[in-house]
Amino acid sequence: MNRTPRAAGPAGKGVRRVRRARLQEVVADEAVAPEQEAAPVPAMDPEARAARKAKRKAEKKMRKALARAEEQAASVIEVQPIARPARMRKRHWGLVASFVALVLAPLAAVILYLWIYATDQYLSTTGFTVRSQESGGATELLGGLAQFAGSSTVSDSDILYEFIQSQEMVEAVDREVDLRAHYAEVWPRDWVFGIWPEATTEDLVWYWNRIVGVAYDSSTGLIEVSAVAFDPDTARRITREVLKQSQERINTLNTQAREDALRYAREDLEESVSRLKEARQALTNFRTRTRIVDPAADIQGRMGVMNSLQQQLAEALIEYDLLRTTTADSDPRVTKAQQRIDVIRERIQSERQTFTSDNTDTGAVGENYPELIAEFESLTVDASYAEETYRAALTAMQVARDDAKRQSRYLATYVEPTLAHTSEYPRRPIIIALAALFLVLAWSIMALIYYSIRDRS
Repeated sequence: MNRTPRAAGPAGKGVRRVRRARLQEVVADEAVAPEQEAAPVPAMDPEARAARKAKRKAEKKMRKALARAEEQAASVIEVQPIARPARMRKRHWGLVASFVALVLAPLAAVILYLWIYATDQYLSTTGFTVRSQESGGATELLGGLAQFAGSSTVSDSDILYEFIQSQEMVEAVDREVDLRAHYAEVWPRDWVFGIWPEATTEDLVWYWNRIVGVAYDSSTGLIEVSAVAFDPDTARRITREVLKQSQERINTLNTQAREDALRYAREDLEESVSRLKEARQALTNFRTRTRIVDPAADIQGRMGVMNSLQQQLAEALIEYDLLRTTTADSDPRVTKAQQRIDVIRERIQSERQTFTSDNTDTGAVGENYPELIAEFESLTVDASYAEETYRAALTAMQVARDDAKRQSRYLATYVEPTLAHTSEYPRRPIIIALAALFLVLAWSIMALIYYSIRDRS
């Protein structure tokens, strides 16, 4: 026998109450119907009888519709039964086991190692920068011609930054401090922070970058060096040795710069002296060949002669004109005056020819006077330039010597190597927190990858 599922909850109780009331009404109607049928029915006309039958049919249809509506409401309001309690399955136990194996166990090993086996380390810090002395005086007067060294503190700081991390620095510090002996004391108990005794130079350079930190600000040129060791004295010895080696490297660079400056200044001075000698020798050869000490003075003398001849010619012409007006043409004085005029004119013509023609009057056969003057002016310009170059080179040499007498670049220490009183490393809480974070992230990623592959398969 099919049963209608019972509705649960307040909605189900309400449906049951409605259904119970409907059934009672139906039972009451069925009980009243026989009594009505048994009672004497008065005579009715056919229309009233037909109306009663129609009413009864309508009531039956309504009861059926109500019954169907109740069944549909009961089926719609029905609530599914509550899910069963969750239970641990194999995959859940595997996930928990993987968390313990991949997160908790390694984290416990890290904590155990840091608090039991890791050795305390002490920090020593020092800070310095490269400074340079500004040179002035004659260098500024020459407009920078004598600045051959050209110091640059930023460049020197870059050199020191790379030098501190180089193999040369490691070897120099190892000779003074014996890095292998100190950092191999904790081996193999503290194998994470120590170094093996058989470490090569390359291994020591790799380990150097772990125990020594270099902070460099390129905008200001400040360098800060920090070193960690298993005792505070060794840490301070390392920073002191780094400071000492850096100072020696700056001194080496400074000496090389001074030597280069002196060499360049000496070479320039020798070249300027040679050029000055050649210019003066060329000028001497010109004077020997032309027998003219100074063409400018010589041409001024020649122009004076020309002016004097021009004046004498004018006076002779005036005297000749006066004789012509007072005496006859056959007078010997007129003839003598004419001869004097002709001689003066010939002399003027000869002097004029010496400026443009080739003759022996200038002392240089086959050379005209304008070319000689042009050659002399060219030689004079060369000599003047050679003299100026020689003076500049001589001043630069003196400036280079003055710079060589003092240390133009030096290491300025603004933080002396410090001595630690308490250990700061290893930073156990930070290392444990980072280890926990990375272990959890790695385990979560592997779990997500596993479930992704499982769901797809």
